[in-house]
This record gives sequence, structure tokens and C-alpha cells, in this order.
Amino acid sequence: MPPLIIYILLVLLGLFTGALVNYLSDVLPHKRRLAHPFCLKCGNELPVSNYFVWPRRCPSCNASRHWRVWLVEAAYMLAAFWLWFAPPFELGFLIGWIVLILFGVIVVIDMEYRLILHPVSIAGAVLALLFGAYLHGIPRTLIGGAFGFGIMFLFYFLGNQFIKLMGRLRGEPIDEDALGYGDVNLSGVLGLLIGWDKIIFALFFGIAIGAAVSLVYLVMKALLRKYTLFTAIPYGPFLIAGAMVILYF
Repeated sequence: MPPLIIYILLVLLGLFTGALVNYLSDVLPHKRRLAHPFCLKCGNELPVSNYFVWPRRCPSCNASRHWRVWLVEAAYMLAAFWLWFAPPFELGFLIGWIVLILFGVIVVIDMEYRLILHPVSIAGAVLALLFGAYLHGIPRTLIGGAFGFGIMFLFYFLGNQFIKLMGRLRGEPIDEDALGYGDVNLSGVLGLLIGWDKIIFALFFGIAIGAAVSLVYLVMKALLRKYTLFTAIPYGPFLIAGAMVILYF
């Protein structure tokens, strides 16, 4: 196949996949299922085709799409070229691409809504179980899921105990959780996909990346005098970043 045709197909694949991730990220937090999206400005329903064809404006109020739409599509166009020319050794192009779709939906929703939805976790667990069993067998897959879930559940439990202790010391309850239960579920999904022998390293990388980014974020907030104690920071993107270090590099 001529290189130009391949490049065009990769661009189209990236655009279509980015549109799909945007659609799922807009609909699932509100509907918990596949449904018609709605305009964030006027609240009227949008046709699903609005994500895939031009012009991408609300037919009711003519509002343009959020900048995140373009960022996600650009990211997936670049990812299409990256995976095509440098596919991950273990995953290959096809599985690697499907996993990137799952990761993209989780990252966008968690960053915008601070949620890792149960339907997404369940779908991710099914995919991770299938891919994990295919890549490294059922025992390693199941043990990896148990390891990932168990390790992060321990952090979840200890973190919440710490929050309760700090609340008692301050004399008022603290509403924020140290770690969301969605992060625990996500770690189990990642364990299924990666396997027991690598999930510990993936979580280590994720926690390290999260700690570094959180420190910079909190320092910037403090310098701008906008810091508040126990500021909630979505942790799912960092866990996925740690998993990507293991899976794609």
C-alpha cells in the first residue's frame, strides 16, 4: 500500500477514535450508558453525528465544541502514527489501540469529573481479562488483578483512616477521600492486563508520577495563594501513565 494512503488512513483512524473517546467521555458521566449527548451551553440534545462530521456546533445555540475535543483528536492522530510505526512489543497495534481507547475515556472523565465510573471499570475488566489471558495466560492475569486491586485497596484504607484522624484532630470532618474507590477498581483492571509480575512496577511508576505532579501543582497553588488543605487531585491518569510505561515502552 502506498505510504500516502497509509498516512491518510492513520489520520482518519485517529480522528474517528478521538471523536469516539469524546462522545463516551461526554455521555457516560451523565447517562451511565450510550445515549444522545447534550450541549454543555444550552442543554439541548446533540445528534451523535455531531462528534464525527462537520460543522461541530450545537444546532440549537450554535455553540462551538470544548477545546478538549480538538486536543483529544490531535492526541489520537499522533498516537495512530506512533503505534503504527512503533507498535508495543507485547500488545501489538490492535490490542494497543483498543487499550488506548479505554485509557483515554478513563483519563478524560477522571480529569473533568473526578470519577472512574463502574460501567467503564466493568468494561475495562472484561477487556483486560480477555487480553491478559491471551497475552500471558489466565493464572498470571487473575493473580495480577488480585495484586493490583489488593495493593491499591490497602492504600485506600490507610488513606481514609488518615483523613478521619485529621478530621478528628481538626474538630471537623473532611469530605474529601485520600483515594477514590474507582482508583482501586482501576488498579485491579490494570493488574489483569499487565500481570502479577509487572503490576507492582506499574503502580510504583504511577504513584511516583502522581506524587511529582501533585507536588508541583500544590506548590503552584501555594505561590498563587489558592491552596486549600486536602485538595482533591484525580489519580486515575497517573495510574494509567504508570501502566503505559510498562505496556508501551
